Amino acid sequence: MLGSSELCETERGGFSFQNSRRNAALEEGLAQQGYKSPTARKTGTTIAGLVFKDGVILGADTRATDDMVVADKNCIKIHRIAPKIYCCGAGVAADAEVTTLMMASNVELHSLNTGRPPLVAMVTRQLKQMLFRYKGQIGSSLIVGGVDGTGAHLYSVFPHGSYDKLPFLSMGSGAAAAIAVLEDRFRPNMEVEEAKQLMRDSIAAGIFCDLGSGSNVDLCVVTATGAEFLRGYDQAAQRGEREGRYRYGAGTTAVLSSSVTALPLQVVDESVHVMETQ
Repeated sequence: MLGSSELCETERGGFSFQNSRRNAALEEGLAQQGYKSPTARKTGTTIAGLVFKDGVILGADTRATDDMVVADKNCIKIHRIAPKIYCCGAGVAADAEVTTLMMASNVELHSLNTGRPPLVAMVTRQLKQMLFRYKGQIGSSLIVGGVDGTGAHLYSVFPHGSYDKLPFLSMGSGAAAAIAVLEDRFRPNMEVEEAKQLMRDSIAAGIFCDLGSGSNVDLCVVTATGAEFLRGYDQAAQRGEREGRYRYGAGTTAVLSSSVTALPLQVVDESVHVMETQ
């Protein structure tokens, strides 16, 4: 039997897997009752970023999907954190948007308390700490880019709290196609127009090679003088004209048989409502 001191002893740090054991027990109980445990929904996005001569360029597509349905053709995936710090979100759209809104509020309060402009490293640290606290329950993959007193910085933050700092990177379901273009053509100290064209081509590669990415290309150019959000910078894929005609006249397909089933209906109540026009 455990003593009172052992019962009241707190955990000594480290990882706790109590939730994992609980989820396994719940899945086993659901399986015994004939139910299936919920599965993760597939999301689609292509976001990328690169560091050029004067700052950072972020890029994203504008298609929001719900499984295999295109929910929004022109959504915004580049969010403002501070005047010179922006963030791209992939994964669950609601999680990414609310996470960036909360971070923008926290960064503003931090700047008011300290009297200093925010650092990109500080924003990344707060984001990864918040995501790690929820152990991946917040389904948002983020790319943080901006310019502060120490220069231009570009970070990627994963849903479980890990992060990277690289001169160019991409995330989302179209990341493989986008990173292929960046690895082939990226070079240090690029001019702004060349960097914008490279970012446009990398996002377009994700749009053409991934069904979850599509519609337009949005860019955000962040320099020491400020940020320029280029909404609808380019339309990668345009709808073509239909060349063939697919109209068939009546009687083209023969009707082999037909049947009509009468439904016995009885009117129980009938009323007329006048529509208000004022």
